[in-house]
Amino acid sequence: MRGRIAGAVSRRKLAFRSKFLQQLDFALTQGHVVIEIGGMANNTVHGKDWTDDELDFIVDDYLSMLRDELTGKPFVKLHRAKLIMSQTGRSHRSVEFKHMNISAVLRELSLPTIKGYRPKPNIQKAIFDAIERAIPRHAWLDTDEASKPFAIAEPATLFEEAAPSLDSKEPKQEGLERLIRKFDPVKRDAANRSLGLAGELMAIEHEKRRLTEAGRKDLAKQIVWVSQEEGDGAGYDILSYESDGLQRLLEVKTTNGSPRTPFFLSRNEESLSREKPEAFQILRIYDFARQPRAFRIDPPLNEKVRLETATYRASFS
Repeated sequence: MRGRIAGAVSRRKLAFRSKFLQQLDFALTQGHVVIEIGGMANNTVHGKDWTDDELDFIVDDYLSMLRDELTGKPFVKLHRAKLIMSQTGRSHRSVEFKHMNISAVLRELSLPTIKGYRPKPNIQKAIFDAIERAIPRHAWLDTDEASKPFAIAEPATLFEEAAPSLDSKEPKQEGLERLIRKFDPVKRDAANRSLGLAGELMAIEHEKRRLTEAGRKDLAKQIVWVSQEEGDGAGYDILSYESDGLQRLLEVKTTNGSPRTPFFLSRNEESLSREKPEAFQILRIYDFARQPRAFRIDPPLNEKVRLETATYRASFS
């Protein structure tokens, strides 16, 4: 009996969510700003936690806006916020704060975020469950669509900055740790071949530009995309040069996440960093889909990052 009741409640919630999203799509198509659905608007919710239905609505709308932004489809954030306000009775400040909470979680999962909604912590625990429910409904997040830089007339300029410092490991909120384990950003980045290739191509263009601006167009012409021409076994992706002609062996690691998003490092790459510390470099590109930025990590790597064993090799000899 309990299972049938829970199932009925779940079906009602899904039907209501579907009705809201249909109304939302219709309102946006017609240019309406405010719509009403009986029973949702509530002006006495100030100070109360968001309900599961409200969180499902705002997460779905956020991901819909994100997809529009990534594909160049115009929308007005204020209009979308007012639509959420009309359905939930929440204030504009509360809606905007929740948008920033969603950005904070997505960034931890190495997913792009909406421009202007900077990640903000202090996250209501229930939002982790809402995002966990939403990701399977938005399958496009695991496609190339979520890994392309914003539409621009020319190739994106890669801004370089200092690498983050190696800090003590701070525990994350329990719900966030569970989400990260389920939607592992390190595994997603490693499995997303198109993201990796796009990052390497951006790095090559960046290196060519750097050498050309340094007056070494001759060296720019000698850059080799090793991972494409010789395969992945070399321990690095790109053969480039310093302006004085010394070799630079670049291993490119690309993510849609933050500067502190972890990444996989192969045994071969780590070994090469010790064999040729004067030439080896990791070029970490982050925030790729929104505004690509990068920093370099030079050996010794164990002084710059925390190296942890992710897998073991089992053998009989």
